[in-house]
Amino acid sequence: MRWPFRVTTNSQIARRLDELASLLEAQGANPFRVGAYRRGAMAVTGLSEPVSNLYEHRGIEGLEQIPGIGHRLAVAIRGLVETGRLPMLEHLRGEIDPVLLLQSVPGIGRVQAERLHHELGIDTLEELEAAAHDGRLAGVAGFGTKKVAGIVDSLASRLGRVRHLESGMPPPIEELLDVDREYREGFLAGKLPTIAPRRFNPGKTAWLPILHTQREDRHYTALFSNTARAHRLGTTRDWVILYEDGDSGAHQYTVITSKQGSLEGRRIVRGREAECQEYFKRERVAG
Repeated sequence: MRWPFRVTTNSQIARRLDELASLLEAQGANPFRVGAYRRGAMAVTGLSEPVSNLYEHRGIEGLEQIPGIGHRLAVAIRGLVETGRLPMLEHLRGEIDPVLLLQSVPGIGRVQAERLHHELGIDTLEELEAAAHDGRLAGVAGFGTKKVAGIVDSLASRLGRVRHLESGMPPPIEELLDVDREYREGFLAGKLPTIAPRRFNPGKTAWLPILHTQREDRHYTALFSNTARAHRLGTTRDWVILYEDGDSGAHQYTVITSKQGSLEGRRIVRGREAECQEYFKRERVAG
């Protein structure tokens, strides 16, 4: 099978990995994390064959066999090869665009991506996956049963769900909420570095605080949402995007202040409301 490769040369991939390492370093990330991306860039540069060929014939397992490339880097390289995008790099540049992210899923065009973002409030692939499973996606014009099934299959591979089953569950709610707490406290104390996002920032002002932190083997990058929807709703100082980079690959979560029901006023992880409900129930009992 021929893949619709978007990034075809090793030098293109290496440049993106090296840029990611430089941004992480400038923003105070863990030096070992910085070094891993730098070593990955060097490993790709030193290959005698195109990474795209290696991935086409041997899959992600072939990428993991490159000296200096572990599963996390292999997932990042796979994304570059298949879609031309490296979401973590886009986050650190301050240019993440949910509509473009949704468009990167086979079967979703620009108009449908905009509808999903603006009407259903979907900003991440995790939220898209939840909408596919809970029936919301099937209620959107143009998303029939077969198309939704194809999207579910595509997301299962891209989000590393099989790997999650092998290596453990996604991060617990309490961990995500703790990273959210650390980020917001750091912001209020003025302790976080700021970046100048490329979107919705004509004056190129460095206003967006960014946090790099770690919980066990999971690295997190946290920053306020800079999406069109967040600006429209005035939630750019409430919605926090958590980008988790762990052994099961990279995943994104959005933490918001709930405005309805029994969770009103609570910080919750969007798309995991039921788990948040159980967490706060346990917290009340323990208190």
